[in-house]
Order: sequence, then C-alpha cells, then structure tokens
Amino acid sequence: MGKIIRIAGSLVEADGMRGTKIYELVKVGKEQLLGEIIRLNRDSASIQVYEETDGLSPGEPVTGTGQPLSVELGPGILTSIYDGVQRPLEIIQKETGHFMARGVTVSPIDKKKKWDFKPLIKKGDAVEAGDIIGEIPETKIITNKVMIPYGISGKVEWVAKAGKYTSDELLCKVKSGSKVEKVTATQMWPIRKPRPTIEKLAPEIPMVTGQRILDMFFPLAKGGAAAIPGGFGTGKTVTQHQLAKWCDADIIIYVGCGERGNEMCDVLREFPALKDPKSGESLMERSVLIANTSNMPVAAREASVYTGITLAEYYRDMGYDTSVMADSTSRWAEAMREISSRLEEMPGEEGYPAHLASRLAEFYERAGRVISLGKEGRTGSVSIIGAVSPPGGDFSEPVTQNTLKITRVFWALDTTLADRRHFPAINWLTSYSLYSDQVSPWLEKEINKDWTKTRVEAMVILQKESELKEIVQLVGPDALPEKERLLLEISRMIREDFLQQNAFHDVDTFCPLPRQYKMLKVILTLHEKAALALSKGMPLTDITKLEIIDKIARMKEIPKKDFEKRIDDMIKEITSKLG
Repeated sequence: MGKIIRIAGSLVEADGMRGTKIYELVKVGKEQLLGEIIRLNRDSASIQVYEETDGLSPGEPVTGTGQPLSVELGPGILTSIYDGVQRPLEIIQKETGHFMARGVTVSPIDKKKKWDFKPLIKKGDAVEAGDIIGEIPETKIITNKVMIPYGISGKVEWVAKAGKYTSDELLCKVKSGSKVEKVTATQMWPIRKPRPTIEKLAPEIPMVTGQRILDMFFPLAKGGAAAIPGGFGTGKTVTQHQLAKWCDADIIIYVGCGERGNEMCDVLREFPALKDPKSGESLMERSVLIANTSNMPVAAREASVYTGITLAEYYRDMGYDTSVMADSTSRWAEAMREISSRLEEMPGEEGYPAHLASRLAEFYERAGRVISLGKEGRTGSVSIIGAVSPPGGDFSEPVTQNTLKITRVFWALDTTLADRRHFPAINWLTSYSLYSDQVSPWLEKEINKDWTKTRVEAMVILQKESELKEIVQLVGPDALPEKERLLLEISRMIREDFLQQNAFHDVDTFCPLPRQYKMLKVILTLHEKAALALSKGMPLTDITKLEIIDKIARMKEIPKKDFEKRIDDMIKEITSKLG
C-alpha cells in the first residue's frame, strides 16, 4: 500500500508503490477513487484518477489491485449507458441520485438477471479460444454468443442444460491440461489490449450509411476508419447521429468523449425513441452509449474511447459488424495534453504530448474486418468514425493532421457550406476516400455496373464547376458559352438536388443505394440529352424552362412506393422532350 504525496488536479502521485505495474488499476484515498498508474519511477507512481479529486489530501492510502483497467464483457451490455470506465449511469442514478457519488462501485452488468441459455456443444467436444459454447438472446435484435475465453482450450467435461442462468453462473467446464477451467457468460478484458484475431481481411464491402454524399462519393468500407473534422456549427454531431441511426452495422457504440452535456442528452433522448429500420424495434436494442461529457473527469476521456473499442471488438468476435462513433477525439487529445503538462513532460506542437500521433494510431488501428478466433472462422468488423473539432476550423492543427495520416476517409465539414445551410456540409472538393477503388467491385455487382462511371462523371462536373467559378465571378455567367452554362446548371442540380439531404425529413433522412444511383442517373441523363439538344440548336433557355427541372428538384421527397415509377417517368420525359 502506498501513500499520496502530491495532488495536481486529476493527477495524483504516491510513494511506496514498488511492485505495482504500469497501467495497473488502483484505488485512491479513503473514498477508494478509481485510478490508473501511468508512470513509475522507483517506488513512486503517477496516477490519473478517473473521478474528481477534490477533498483528497497527502497521506491518504493508495491500494493496487494487481489488474489493468478492464471492462466486463457479457450479456446485458447492449441498451446500457456507461461512463468512460464502464460504470452503469442508470443504475448509479437509482442508487445515489442525479449526482454521482465518488468511489461508487457498481457492476456494469446486472448480476441478478437470468438469461435464457441454449448450449451448442456437448460433453467430450474439443474447444479452443473463441469457440461458441451457447447462445443467449441479449435483446430482441441481437443474440449474445458465449465464447471460450482467450487462453483456454481442451475438452468439455461438463456443459449446462438449456435454461435460465445469471451471467456469473457456471455454464461449462473445460479440461485444459491438468487444470479444469470454468466458463461463465462473462469475461474481463484490458481496454488497452486489442483482442486477438486469426486474420485481418481487406476492406472490400462498403458500410452503407444512407447519406448520398458519403455512399456515392466518399464511401467507408466495413472495418475502415474515417475522420470528420469541422469547426463549430458545421454539423459533426448531427452527421455522427445520422451515421449511428442509419449505417448498416449490427452494433453501434456511441462514445460522447468530452462534448457538451446537452449534445449527449439529445442522443440519450433520441436513440430509445428511434426505430431500427431492419427490425422495427428501438435502436437502443443494438446500441451502447458511453457518456463522458465535458463536465465529467478529464482523465476518463482517454479511457472512454478504449472502453468503446473494446466493447466493439467483443461483438466483432461473435461475427457482428460493429461501428464506433467517437465524438470527439479532439477532446480526448486535450485531456492527454492536460495530463502530459501535469506530468511535466516536454510538450510537442501546440502543447500536445509528443506521443499524440502514436496514441491516435493505436486507437484507429484497432479498426478492421477480421476472421475471429475459433474453429468456425467467423467474420466480423469494427469501423471507427472519429469526429475532430479543430479550434477555429483550422485543419492544419496537430490532431487533424495526425488523424489524416492514419484514417483512409476524410469527410471535411465546411463552414461556408454550413453558413449557406447546405447540409451535410461536407466539401466535395477537399474530402476523399481511399476505399473507393476497393468497394467499387461490390457496388458494381450488387447495385449497378455503371456505379463507378456515374460517380466519376458527377465528380468531374463538380470539379469543372469549381474551375469556372473564377471566370463567372469576373465576367458573369452570361459571358460563358451555352455548353458551360449548362454544366453550371447541372452542377447546381447535383449540389442542391442530390448532395443536400434533410436529416429531419421522413423520406430524405435515409437514401438506399439503388435510390442514390437512380437519382444521380436522372440528373446525368438530363445533362447528356440537354448537351445533345444544344448541339442541334435548341436554346438553353428552353431547356431550363422545362417542367422536368422542378420534378428533379422534388425527387428526394418521393415516397418509397412511388419512387421507381416516378423515376422511370422522369427519364422518359427527358428523352421525349430533348430527344
């Protein structure tokens, strides 16, 4: 047992800590506050405390637990709301009221609840780490698959019969050498250690988000990593909410890391009320929310993102596609900067610690589509979407730049677009996706063989519009040839009628891939036919007065049941009017 010798905000130093290890979990002070050792120097330890340190005084005891900071994995995680170190906020509220008392220790999983267990193995079967021994319906949507923990292999000596069991009750005994290992529905895992896999696969399948500018122009692959940087008011949080609601991941882990409490309240209110588009049940049935807002302890921000990624890896190992929404990694980096300054480390650029890049890489590299442990070879994925909040919208600052070096998708939110009320305010000229070529074969096979050709054609039009803008500003659009004025009109339609999307409209909030393709195809068909009509002498003013222009402007609001017929009618009308 050690004793506190110095307190500096969330950083506590203690001596008499010889024998403890780096990243070991410790209990600090008389109130047993949760902390983690982040530096050792002989028998002195520097500890980041995950609770408020007000009232602590030198001389109070510090006790090591011998274990790293870990999360408990098992049935009951889904639908839960945790803080950054996996304390269940709803249960704590019932026990201590609206204000969380310090030193409260509550199990993250309800130990009294009984779960329906269905065994999938029998006595005498050979099992290894990752093998599924049974299933538990965790929610109406997701089945929890009870797995043999890492490090255990051998023959099954006993397995529980089908029935109701708590998460801590014995479900299986495995003889491993001379030892008999006991397996329950729960297991512990250190948050800073990636869960092992057999193989990492190429990211070849797109993660469908239902947001046109993302799916069509800048796709994210399942198992990929994306960054959403943007200044205040550009729509980072709403974009993250849209992705959490509509992306085709099986499990959503939403980490509110250092953002304002009212934003997290919106998530807490919205998610239970939202219906999952696949099942019709509440979205919370396949979600976990981790709330570590700006008024909560600073040190826990770093732990919150690792907690989120570990929960995602747990469900990935069952064969699910999971998605981690981290909002925002800038607040996590600011917490690292604060801890680093209290440790009196040499600062790097803008005061951030020199290890900022390696910490960000360590986090994002845990994304991936993998074959998990076990004889079955289940395929699952973890996709990471991290929001970045650069001060003043300056993308040259260290967190944004280091994130760009790691992630392969860059969705750049633009203040100018947000000011014009163009949402999602993602700049199509500065954003990019390095997964486009990898997911194109899947899109061409599953949606339409012309998918890539259509996307490239639209991007070329937008690029040409950007090049013509300077000329237009100097001499006005009327000085341009009719062919280029037509291009400006088509690019306006792509921007306003295709890329703009209303997150609060019942129909437009989510756009399936076939619908996206047909919407863009209508605009490009108009461009092709109008260019041909121009070459035959038809005035541009006659083209821009056509009724089809207004119909295209309203096509994003066409109900699903009428969409196919209305789009076909629009293409026929374009062909008949323009030849």
